[in-house]
Amino acid sequence: MKLNQYRTYFGIFLMTLLSMNTAVAQNKYPDKPIRLIVGFAPGGGTDIVARALGPKMGEVLGGQSIIVENKAGAAGTIGADLVARSAPDGYSLLMGHSNSNAIAPFVLNKVPYNPYTDFTTITYIGYVPNVLVVHPSVPVNSVAELIALAKTKPGMLTYGSSGIGSTQHLAGALFSKIAGIDLNHVPYKGSGQAIVDLLAGQITMNFDTMPPVLEHIKSGKLKALAISTPKRLSQLPDVPTFNEVGIKGFDVTNWYSVMGPKEMPPAMVSQIDKAVKAAMADPRNKSSLDAQGLQTGGPTTPEAFHAFLKTELDKYAKLVKELNIKAE
Repeated sequence: MKLNQYRTYFGIFLMTLLSMNTAVAQNKYPDKPIRLIVGFAPGGGTDIVARALGPKMGEVLGGQSIIVENKAGAAGTIGADLVARSAPDGYSLLMGHSNSNAIAPFVLNKVPYNPYTDFTTITYIGYVPNVLVVHPSVPVNSVAELIALAKTKPGMLTYGSSGIGSTQHLAGALFSKIAGIDLNHVPYKGSGQAIVDLLAGQITMNFDTMPPVLEHIKSGKLKALAISTPKRLSQLPDVPTFNEVGIKGFDVTNWYSVMGPKEMPPAMVSQIDKAVKAAMADPRNKSSLDAQGLQTGGPTTPEAFHAFLKTELDKYAKLVKELNIKAE
């Protein structure tokens, strides 16, 4: 046999061996802990959901640890950028959020990633409603009374948010426009910090997600005036919807998801998607998340989630322009 033939056969052998090793490496995923990046401070809704789902996800993914890391700041874009720049190997995942992945790119001056093309959409988890809560010292017990008070004190009533370009920021701006009042926005690095100041009476109100404020509402430490769901929720049956109190067109919600860097292998995406869905279906998690007001449904596949993301980007691009929201 000629030397060139030997070289050809040897080359084919090496390529076959390399393919087998690659397949084995992929089949071993994951073989080390996975980082689940939360772009907000501990204690907020995103953090609560991530820590609820993490243990079961890890169990389904071969017993590996899911390490929740908080990278707070800039409406979640710091954490999102970290994942966007990571290798698409499945070991750096993002708790995707409407703040960082649908709104902030239209508000902040420099977002270093493209929210549509720089991520792999894996699993849509659901959304939690925004609840308008005020400190008990504020002399109002309804949205109508709050609006009346704000009109006597233009620019003096404050609302907190998890950052410029966050859903809380948009919610406050949209509420102000619909109600015809002037509220003062106070941005934080995460909703957890905003809640601490709200509980201390440092700010007047917040349009926060339900998970971090629910117990404070039930204990009387905060007063809930309205909620952004189509119908009242069983967890807060006495709290009217924004539509009920005359705030029409209040379409701002906080959705959660699991995303990764772009160009992740489809088989890996499917594996993670199944793990997230298993974590969501776990009876203990489901009961806990239901109690927090998580509204499930929506896109059920990575492809459907990608299409949903496009509609959200279109919606918020228009809304941000209408509200004239810009980085301060």
